Amino acid sequence: MQRRMIKDIKLKKINKVSGFVENIRNKKSMCFIVLRDISGKLQITIEKSKHPNWDELLSKITIDTVIEVEGLILKSEYVKLNGMEMYPDKIKIISSIAEPSPIVAPKGEETNIDLRLDYRWIDLRTDKNTLMFKVQSCFVNKCREFLVNDDFIEIHTPKLIGAESESGAGVFKVDYFDKSAFLAQSPQFYKQMAMAAGFERIFETGPVFRAEKFASRKHATEFTGLDLEFSYIKSYKDVMKLEEKMLNYAFKAVKQKYGKEIKEKFGIDVIVPKLPFPVMDLHDVYDELEKRYGYKVDESEKGDLTTEGERLVEKLSKDMFGHEFLFITGYSASCRAFYHMRDKYGVPCGYDLIWKGCEITTGAQREHRYDVLLKQCKEKGLERDVEFYLNFFKYGCPPHGGFGIGVDRITMILFNEGIKDAMFIFRGPDRLNP
Repeated sequence: MQRRMIKDIKLKKINKVSGFVENIRNKKSMCFIVLRDISGKLQITIEKSKHPNWDELLSKITIDTVIEVEGLILKSEYVKLNGMEMYPDKIKIISSIAEPSPIVAPKGEETNIDLRLDYRWIDLRTDKNTLMFKVQSCFVNKCREFLVNDDFIEIHTPKLIGAESESGAGVFKVDYFDKSAFLAQSPQFYKQMAMAAGFERIFETGPVFRAEKFASRKHATEFTGLDLEFSYIKSYKDVMKLEEKMLNYAFKAVKQKYGKEIKEKFGIDVIVPKLPFPVMDLHDVYDELEKRYGYKVDESEKGDLTTEGERLVEKLSKDMFGHEFLFITGYSASCRAFYHMRDKYGVPCGYDLIWKGCEITTGAQREHRYDVLLKQCKEKGLERDVEFYLNFFKYGCPPHGGFGIGVDRITMILFNEGIKDAMFIFRGPDRLNP
């Protein structure tokens, strides 16, 4: 008989199911097992008098042992778990007998995050963690769906590169035969190469590497980025417009499919962001932060958004616009990458998107004119390092722009968790395993 997922079992029929034992109560005359697979849970009710030869087998079963069970599914008003139970005819252990979990904390206490990460495959078995990654999958798939429906092409760029691709973060240097290479900090250069190739609209979801020794709730040395680039834009505002529409589309789908479950398990209401998103110039942000909340920074710091300023933007956006998201423009050229286009005043034509006090996106119109790009590159002292990149623009390239979103950071903010919990496997300065 073919195995069924628990969500697909048929009432009053013989079904075969498999999964982890979540709970077992082995009594004198009865045994009750709660079985869990990725789709749901099912109570297995065993009347021992009908299966006298199962005593030894049942005594071996422990929590988290994987079993296969075949039997009749019946409704039951006494079973709280979905109002149904299985009366098995066959039961088989199909894994090793699971040892006691090493990450179970004393009642009322929470296991240390680093210990949980040491045994991440066990930690991920919880309902909350399973839900987080179902939601993350839904979010990414809906972003992809939105882009494909808008004629974007999905590409896959190399992660071993010969030059740094960002100006604001360190790189991991690796041995590459008889020379050095770097792990890509973003697919930026290759996204723009696709524009020079005439692909016009592209996106990618893939790994991003940052050699940053931060120890905060939002930083990681490897994470998943969703990046896109598209041509024939008039300004960076076109990029902002596309991003807000994509996020509205994706969050609407997340709320529709998982909103109720997220509320039940996390106590969080998924809010679909209204269009359009509010926009503020960075200098205006600082003026409002000072006027409303007494937050002051030195003039020398006002070219970028400080960590505390970023945190306060959550309250500012809600107070001023009743919105969780805020686009911020007007950053200093010294704080932006050399490939960002600048206006006639030398201000980068780009933005950051802040969600609940955390930056999730940097986006911009790119500089596509070779002579201007070369000049900006020289300002940063990078012209030799990125000579291959500059060549993209010698042979014609349309105006274009794009952005990148940290998928793990989206998950972190949505569920109000730290980055270590929001990533399938966390990578940081002190963690390379499992």
